Amino acid sequence: MGERAFSLYDVEEFIREAGAERIGEDAVVDLERELEKLTEVMARKLKLYAEHAGRSKVIRKDDVLLLKHPRPYRKPANFIPNASTTKATSMSDR
Repeated sequence: MGERAFSLYDVEEFIREAGAERIGEDAVVDLERELEKLTEVMARKLKLYAEHAGRSKVIRKDDVLLLKHPRPYRKPANFIPNASTTKATSMSDR
């Protein structure tokens, strides 16, 4: 078995702080695995954000903030489509 990303003791403490009095060992192990998976996904996204910003080796606080609060793309309020961006429709397309 490989090295754990989180100690089982710490995971158990997280669960206790959430209010649980009794915790099964299998629950602690399963939660540790899920936390590790989530952390790996988050780390990959942070790397992509940093690379998109032109940084290949440095992940900054801004990347973490973007991960926490992603901003959906919105068209500008003054967006006016022109002929090159609109699709011509015919009566048969309707």
